[in-house]
Amino acid sequence: MPHIGKQPDRQVSGVRNRGFLRSGREIVSSRDLTRITTMTFSYNWLQSFFKRKLPKPEKMTELLTMHAFEVEETKKQDGDWLFDIDVLPNRAHDCFSYLGVARELAAILNFKFQPPEIKLIEDKNNKTSTLLKLRAGGKDCPRYTARVISGVKIGTAPKWIQEKLTASGLRPINDVVDIVNYVMLETGQPLHAFDFNKISSIRNQKRPYGESQATIKTKNKKFKTRKIIVRRAKVGEKITTLDEEKYDLDKDILIIADEKGPLAIAGIKGGKRAEIDRKTKVIVLEAANFDQRVIRRGSKKIDLKTDASLRFEQGLDPNLTENAINRAAALIQETCGGKIPQGLVDFYPRKFLPKRLKLDLNYVKSLLGLEIAKKEIKETLERLSFKVKEKNPEQLEVEIPTFRLDVSLQEDLIEEIGRIYGYPKIPSVFPVAALIPPKKNLEIYWEDMIKNSLKEAGFFEVYNYSFLAGEDVDIFKLAKQKSFLLEIENPTSADYQYLRSSLIPNLLKDVRKNQKFFREIKIFELGKIFKSVKSKPSEKKMLTGIITGDAFYQAKGVIDLLLNNLGISNIWYDEYRPTPEESQISIWHPQKSAEIKIDGEEIGFLGEISPKIRELMKIEPKVVVFDIDFEKLTKFANQENEYRPISPYPAAVRDIAVLVPKFVKVDEVLSKIEQAGKGIIRDVDLFDIYEGEEIGEGKKNLAFHIVYQVEDRTLSSEEIEKIQNEIIKALERESEWQVRK
Repeated sequence: MPHIGKQPDRQVSGVRNRGFLRSGREIVSSRDLTRITTMTFSYNWLQSFFKRKLPKPEKMTELLTMHAFEVEETKKQDGDWLFDIDVLPNRAHDCFSYLGVARELAAILNFKFQPPEIKLIEDKNNKTSTLLKLRAGGKDCPRYTARVISGVKIGTAPKWIQEKLTASGLRPINDVVDIVNYVMLETGQPLHAFDFNKISSIRNQKRPYGESQATIKTKNKKFKTRKIIVRRAKVGEKITTLDEEKYDLDKDILIIADEKGPLAIAGIKGGKRAEIDRKTKVIVLEAANFDQRVIRRGSKKIDLKTDASLRFEQGLDPNLTENAINRAAALIQETCGGKIPQGLVDFYPRKFLPKRLKLDLNYVKSLLGLEIAKKEIKETLERLSFKVKEKNPEQLEVEIPTFRLDVSLQEDLIEEIGRIYGYPKIPSVFPVAALIPPKKNLEIYWEDMIKNSLKEAGFFEVYNYSFLAGEDVDIFKLAKQKSFLLEIENPTSADYQYLRSSLIPNLLKDVRKNQKFFREIKIFELGKIFKSVKSKPSEKKMLTGIITGDAFYQAKGVIDLLLNNLGISNIWYDEYRPTPEESQISIWHPQKSAEIKIDGEEIGFLGEISPKIRELMKIEPKVVVFDIDFEKLTKFANQENEYRPISPYPAAVRDIAVLVPKFVKVDEVLSKIEQAGKGIIRDVDLFDIYEGEEIGEGKKNLAFHIVYQVEDRTLSSEEIEKIQNEIIKALERESEWQVRK
């Protein structure tokens, strides 16, 4: 919580942040890290960390972009140069600060880095632990440090601090506010200050070790011991923040409190009750480390983001708090006067220690693609503040400083070496690899081919559960089939009692659900069915499609199209003759069903669902189904396509209509037409079937387009008429057939 006084933390939720996040990007999500890590840095401020002169701004922009972070913009302002640096999200914990970026420049330029000297004078007659008590626990707050400063005089910050804050996009407020903000920008550690007098004193306190209750005097006024509590908020608690906004709190939000209630929303924003004003004489300065997930969750819950919360959400080094609070206390003492009691109040139950990693030098060469001298590798890592020891000629032991939370693998170390060494220095080499194409999966290939063919024909693919309900078994008489059903031992509901033995029942349910929304439904499913064969479970993949309406011949055309696309010829539709047992339980219409055969082998079935099944399923339109064995289908499929050139000679089309008894199959008529065509007929299409009273009872009219074409010449009208007459004679040889003229 970097701001105190009349202008607290800048709230950036829902508005464009015009503070030090100078890129003007909106904060849309605590997880959208690439939008919250652009910070403006002053050239003059960065120069203060080095005795040697830094490169010119243009050169420094290039160096930072090539070795560390992209500089989005460089501009001159009031005798200074400002850099808008897009800090990488994984480095926000240490480089969202001047010290972090200065440390990077020191490594890139191989300059000596000089952190600011802390000149803190403690009052040995007083102890912070006597004046301030702390209660914290759990994983929400890994570390909490606090100091007390008495006898401060609130005024205006020195000009050099104001200039640096202004360069970084912050407006000066007063000396305490400005110093706290200054230290946050310098170190990356958010701090906050409370008015000591506005924190409730401990009730019925006992004097520890015989000490008096008050050990600090200001104008002869004694101050009793105060107590700060770090805890989760209670349901129903409320807080008014420094900008007069009110927030309802709950158990998901971490707070800083005293015995009376909340003083601040931890890691997010200070409260009004303990704010610092012109009358403040004694302050409590805090620097804490909070669990990043707790801060992120709390910030999102109350819809409030501040400079402090954005930093805490990235995760910070717990060891940063002590250095930051000492730096801030020293500056306040130097600027505002006052006394600082001896020692810190420091809750730090579990020390955060440096990690150690082994670095294989051969792996460095393998990963970067070039050999860097061991000496240069060691120097590079040491410039980045890593401690390096040589374990053996091929291996180094590297101690990672605690502020580098992003380094946890030796690959991270190699990346650090590569970027400081310079990626442009690494030669570009094509990878050497044997490219072995994967073995073609024919099952997937034919699946895709089938799906694309049916989609082109206007079908929609559906996915149904692989289960059947008990009522489905009753409707379709499945229990009486020779292959018995597989029953689920522990079904989740009555709708999932059996494994499906056919795709048709669930597809018909899809029709029932959608019939009121669509005039025509064309759907298909490619999936497995399950049966018990000789008391052993068996599964098989099936292709099943459905068309609503009087669409038997339309479905036949779809099957022809599909099989042709799969390179299959010699297709035949045979009459379906059910056995007496099958006729009693058949779901098919007795006059509109056929077996689909290829080279005499049955691969599936085409038929219209019987009116009785449609009535039981409450389906109004007629439904035509094709049900094909996928494995048999792919057995006949052929990837090779035979190319036949288009005939350069024109085709001629003639129509013919034949009146035949109802029991006559279309295939019988087609067969006679093709036999009489003597190789001159290229194609015959059935385009109409009519049954009406005017043509006679028990009769139907079949109308065909006959396409005449040969590849070596143009057919004359006389040739076509001659063949047409021979076809008519062949048809009329059947006593009950009549060609309509």
